[in-house]
Amino acid sequence: MGIRATVESTLARHGGGEQAGSRRSGHALGVAALTALVAVGYCVFALAQYYTFRDAADDLVIFDQAVRSYAHFQAGTSIFIGLHLGFGPHFPLLANHWSPILISLAPLYWIYNGPQTLLVAQALLFAAAIPPLWLFTRRAFGGGRKAVAAAYLVSVAYALSWPIASALAFNFHEVAFAPLLMAVALERLQAGRLRAALIALGILLLVKEDMGLFVAGVGLYLAVARPRVVSRQRLVAAILMVAGVAYTWFAAGVLIPAVGGHANGYWDYDSLGRNVPQAVWHVITHPGSLSILITPRVKLFTMLWLVGAFCFLPLLSPITLATLPLLLERMLANTSANWWVTPFQYNAYLAIVLACAAVDGAARLDRFLARARQRRAGAAAAPAEAAEGPPDSRATGTVGLACAVALCAVAVFLVPRFAFGPALHPSFYHRDGEMKAIAAADALVPSGVIVAAVNNAGSQLSARDTVVLWDGDGGTPPLLASWVVANIRHKQFTFHTVAEQKQRVAFLERNGYKVVFFRHGYVVLHRTGSPGAAASSSKAAAG
Repeated sequence: MGIRATVESTLARHGGGEQAGSRRSGHALGVAALTALVAVGYCVFALAQYYTFRDAADDLVIFDQAVRSYAHFQAGTSIFIGLHLGFGPHFPLLANHWSPILISLAPLYWIYNGPQTLLVAQALLFAAAIPPLWLFTRRAFGGGRKAVAAAYLVSVAYALSWPIASALAFNFHEVAFAPLLMAVALERLQAGRLRAALIALGILLLVKEDMGLFVAGVGLYLAVARPRVVSRQRLVAAILMVAGVAYTWFAAGVLIPAVGGHANGYWDYDSLGRNVPQAVWHVITHPGSLSILITPRVKLFTMLWLVGAFCFLPLLSPITLATLPLLLERMLANTSANWWVTPFQYNAYLAIVLACAAVDGAARLDRFLARARQRRAGAAAAPAEAAEGPPDSRATGTVGLACAVALCAVAVFLVPRFAFGPALHPSFYHRDGEMKAIAAADALVPSGVIVAAVNNAGSQLSARDTVVLWDGDGGTPPLLASWVVANIRHKQFTFHTVAEQKQRVAFLERNGYKVVFFRHGYVVLHRTGSPGAAASSSKAAAG
C-alpha cells in the first residue's frame, strides 16, 4: 500500500464527526504528499549527517548493535554500552531503558544491516505524525476551508520544529516512535474514540519506561478538560494517572533490574532525596526547593523555547498539562545536564503534544474573541453552553487561521537557529579534510574485527565490525580490540584532556600495537598478536 493510500485510509477511518464526503476528499493526496516530502527531507538530513561523520557512536552504535541482535533472534545486547557502563559485553539494552518497541525494527535489518536503517526509520516515524496532527487541527478548527489551510500550516510548523530537528541531529533514539503514538492518542481522544486512544497509549508504554508519566499527564489533562472529551471522563482520568505512574515505577523498579539493570540507574535528584518518597516529602516540607526547576537558568530558557516556538499558545490549552510529568522529570534533576538543554532528543517527546496544545489554544482564543465580538454587537442570544458546542461544530475564524500562520512563520524563522540550520549550506553535504581523514582511517580497518573507535568514527564501522568505545574512563579494557581508531588532536568523549589521549596511544604502542595511519590527529593502531600477559594488567598500567 502506497503512502497516498495509507493516508487516505487514515483520513477515512479517523475523520471523526466530519461528513463522509469530506473524509475521502482530495486532501488525502495533499497530506500524503506533505508527509512524503517531510520524510524525504528528514532522510536526506539524517544520512548527510551520517556521511559526514557527525553522528556519534554513543548512541547510534548502541542501538545498531541491539537491533541487529534482535534481528538474529537474540536478547538485544550491545557490547558498546555494556563495556562502557561496566556491565560486561553481553549487556541487553532493555537493562538500560525499557524499550521493547525496538524489536519491531528488527525485520528492517533483514533488508539492510546497518545504522542507516535506524536513521531512515526514525525519519519516517517522525514524518508519520503529520496525518493525525492534520486531522486534529482540521477538526479543532471546524472543518472549513480555513481549518484545512490551518491544518497544513500547523503540520509544516511541526515538521520544522526545533525539538524534532534536535532529535534528528543526534543519532537515533527510541523517541522516534513517540510523536506518532502521541499524535494518534490525542487525535482519537479529540474524536471521542477512547478505545483507539488507549491502544495508542498502551503501545507508547513500550517506547520507554517513563512514558507512563506521559500517560499520567494525559489523565491530568482529561481531569480538567472542558468541554468533556470522552464519556466517564473523570474515571478515565483517574485510571490513567494511577496506571501511568504505576507503570513507570514497575518498569524502572522491577523490569529493568530483572534483566540486569539498576533500579536507580537514572536517579538524578540527590538534592531532593535518595528516592521518590523522600523527594516528594522534601518538596512538601521545603517548597523553596522547587527553584531547582529554573536552576541553572538553562532550564528556564529551554522551557521558554518549547512554548515560544509554538507562539505560547499551548499556555491556553489544558492539553499542555500532559507534558508536565515529563518536564518535571527532567527539570527537577540536579545532574544530567543534557536533559535541560535544547540539543539532543529529549524535547522531541513534547513537540507533537505542544503542537496539539497550540492548535487547541488557538481554537479557544478564536472562539473567545468571536463571542466577545458577538456580545459587543448584541448578537449573543444563545447561552454560553451553546456557544461552546462540540469541537467539530465550530468553524474557525480569521484569528485561528492567523495563529496557524504565526506558528508556521515562527517555525520557519527558527530553522537557521537550531539543528536544521547547517543543512541550509552546501558545505553540510560534503566532507572536509578532517572528515576525509576519518573515512581513510575507517577504511584501513578490515571487516569482522573488534575495533575501539573514537565517538565520531565508530558509527560507520558498526555495520561490519564489533565496535567498542575508545574509552577514557576505564570502561572498555584498553587491550581488548585488535584495531584502534584514536585521536590525539581534539579532546574525545570520556577523556579529560588531549594529554590523556596521547598517553593512551603511547601505552598501546608499548603493548604490541603499531601505528599504521596518522592524519589530522586521527591515529589507527593495529595489534597483530595476542595481548598476552599485558592484557591482564592493562587497566592498572593504563592508569
